[in-house]
Amino acid sequence: MSTLSDLLAEHTDLPGSAVDHLQRVVGEWQLLADLSFADVLLWVGADSGNPEVSGHGEVVCVAQCRPTTAPTAFAEDAVGTVVSDAEHPHVRQALTEWRIVRVEDGPPGEGTPVRREAIPVRCAGDVIAVLSRDTNPTQHRQSSPLEVAYLDCAADLCQMISEGTFPTPEEHSEILSSPRAGDGFIRLDSDGTVVYASPNALSAYHRMGLTTTTLTGSDLASVTRTLVTDPFDSQDVANDIRAALAGKAGKRMEVEARGATVLLRTLVLRPGGLPAGAAVLIRDVTEVKRRDRALLSKDATIREIHHRVKNNLQTVAALLRLQARRTNNDEARQALSESVRRVTSIALVHDTLSMSVDEEVNLDEVVDRLVPIMADVAMVGSAVHIRREGSLGVFPAERATPLVMVLTELVQNAIEHAFEPGEPGTVTLRAERSARWLDVVIHDDGNGLPPGFSLERSDRLGLQIVRTLVSAELGGSLGLHPAEGGGTDAALRVPLGRRANRV
Repeated sequence: MSTLSDLLAEHTDLPGSAVDHLQRVVGEWQLLADLSFADVLLWVGADSGNPEVSGHGEVVCVAQCRPTTAPTAFAEDAVGTVVSDAEHPHVRQALTEWRIVRVEDGPPGEGTPVRREAIPVRCAGDVIAVLSRDTNPTQHRQSSPLEVAYLDCAADLCQMISEGTFPTPEEHSEILSSPRAGDGFIRLDSDGTVVYASPNALSAYHRMGLTTTTLTGSDLASVTRTLVTDPFDSQDVANDIRAALAGKAGKRMEVEARGATVLLRTLVLRPGGLPAGAAVLIRDVTEVKRRDRALLSKDATIREIHHRVKNNLQTVAALLRLQARRTNNDEARQALSESVRRVTSIALVHDTLSMSVDEEVNLDEVVDRLVPIMADVAMVGSAVHIRREGSLGVFPAERATPLVMVLTELVQNAIEHAFEPGEPGTVTLRAERSARWLDVVIHDDGNGLPPGFSLERSDRLGLQIVRTLVSAELGGSLGLHPAEGGGTDAALRVPLGRRANRV
């Protein structure tokens, strides 16, 4: 099964910021599907990135989510399906007209008829994709208070998606999971008063110590503050609810109350930029927390292994550095110093992994920590300034190590060979990430390439290491050529998505 990143890389040329936004949309859309009682599909234009369908107006489904609150409208998986205007005209209409398009019933014919709606997904002012909501109208439902509250909230969220105000990047939080609508749903008006609380939400509050039989009509922030055990957590929860009512992005919080542990999340609702209250999701995770404690010990063990590997590598680097200081031969001293840098770059990757439960590395943080080290061991000293432009993003651990080594070798090569000893200059690492590629250019404003230089025939150890890692470990490409206006550009291209899996 292809992932969202794979399909976006195959069918589009969306920039990295747009891909990140679609990832956030998919991260939230189980909630949208459950609130809508509908299947939710993500469509992108297949015009770019696919020559076979270019110019025919097709759209391709890159992700699909089925509701847990209703039967699915589609028995077959639509992910990867390329369709024409005639099959889904409302999707293409929403993509080109940048507005929500509703179709009461699907086209006549075989199969189950569906009610359809297409919502443009806006990011940074542009429509980058379309969400479709498809509901099976043969499943007749009574208009219960729960259904009305769910659908009203779903309509507000869809309007915000079309305006580009939902979802928003969340602040870093240790809470990675989120309650679902079926776990417990509470709708607040613009004053913070509860207008609806689902039975599961009411049960969760009873578990927290609520003695009244209903939440409707009460101020949720005040009620929650009196139930939560820790005074700081109680104030944080109340402040978060009130902040959402004021239009600020809500947070995910885990709090304890009377021996129970609950997960709370507040969603701001501002369709059309107008305050419409907030939605609060709540889940009783008391039993789950007991099981998670055993998993935490395993995560701690993995982090400890990375920490010890980092310590061992730092010890090796220290021994090499000590040997370099005691060596009188300049060539041997330089070789040992380069080994110190290479070992240190690998140690920094393990250091990053030792501080996270995810086997992923933020390359921006690693590179920024390596820059002072590269300047220290450079032959030209501090006369060369190193800077980074753009974001490298997050990489899986198995690819992060060779990529970090490649970048450090290229930067170090520019420092040592582009400038005369003591000559001032600048080395710039420019990164641009899209759905398909990570493109990095190491630019220096130095003396340029020597006459007759060939990357393939170069006998420098650093460049030989780079060529091997780029081709064998990263499946990418590398080129060194004169830069416009002087200096040299080392252009690195690393595949992402499905192309990376083929390496």
